[in-house]
Amino acid sequence: MNEPEFTFTIDPDIRVARTLPARIYSDLSSFQTQRDRVFTRTWQYAAHDDVVKVAGQVHPFTLLPGALDEPLLLTRDAEDRVHALSNVCTHRGTLVVDGSGHEQQLRCRYHGRRFTLDGRFHSMPEFETTADFPSPTDDLPRVALGTWQRFFMVALAPAMTFDDVVAPLRARLGHLPFDELVFDATGARDYVVNANWALYIDNYLEGFHIPYVHNSLAAVIDYGAYAVELERYAVLQLAIARSGEAAFEAPRSHADAGKRVAAYYYWLFPTTMFNVYPWGVSVNVVVPLAVDRTRVSFLPFVWDASRREQGAGGGLDRVEREDEAIVEAVQRGVRSRLYDRGRYSPTREGGVHHFHRLLAEFMRA
Repeated sequence: MNEPEFTFTIDPDIRVARTLPARIYSDLSSFQTQRDRVFTRTWQYAAHDDVVKVAGQVHPFTLLPGALDEPLLLTRDAEDRVHALSNVCTHRGTLVVDGSGHEQQLRCRYHGRRFTLDGRFHSMPEFETTADFPSPTDDLPRVALGTWQRFFMVALAPAMTFDDVVAPLRARLGHLPFDELVFDATGARDYVVNANWALYIDNYLEGFHIPYVHNSLAAVIDYGAYAVELERYAVLQLAIARSGEAAFEAPRSHADAGKRVAAYYYWLFPTTMFNVYPWGVSVNVVVPLAVDRTRVSFLPFVWDASRREQGAGGGLDRVEREDEAIVEAVQRGVRSRLYDRGRYSPTREGGVHHFHRLLAEFMRA
């Protein structure tokens, strides 16, 4: 029997490896396989902690609309515990909560079934004679929830623990003032890119294109000192500031002591980026809307507004639009009948190679 078309391998030796087959970026069956084998089994960005800041707050959201389309709900109960739950009533499948707000209980508007804020079934009218009721299946299903600093992430059926993913961030960035972050809703932006989500990740994971695509960014960072560090489920790109540009001042005991770090670009497999600048954090959330259409949300959280437009963290809208244009050009190119697979630069594309190996691993699982 022939193997499915999406089956492929990436050689672990970057010096001889070939990039993703072009069909991965445009084939619908590959996109459906990624939905079932990649997105359901990995951690995705959900929200920041302000959305359920006090007891009784509820916040419904859809996880990866266009790919998973999973209705979920964040709640904070009276004991100050945060929960991630299915937002689908266990009676007839209606959405339980329509909008963010404050509730003492969760009540389905269709037939009145009630749940506590931790998802447990509470009551249901006209079910007095129903046998073996209620049972655990009448509770709202719980969803794996992870918290790093001010940020919530969720996973439907995680293939790894949350700590497996975020431990490198905790170790590297724990000295920074995350408790001072303020979400800048007016500065948040959504960009729709007419390209496959994985092409956008490819572009993010290498600084190789910076001198060619991003003149403004190249002017403030030292391209020669640009470094990439690989973790099991993450990639860090470390941008070093040119003289006179905004940079972090790390403690003496820190791994980056003595370095003029302009930005920590952290990517978490598969769709979340935490870009940490001297002014704060830009969370980038990649949402695969279709096989050839992607939404990228830029969510800014600020701890020092005076440095907002300085250094590598300034002019992000321009940088994003430059990325958008080049990624859309690649999408048009990989549809060519004359292109299949390329090669990697061992010195500049280690992050891309790492991503491709992870994608191949999960799509085979």
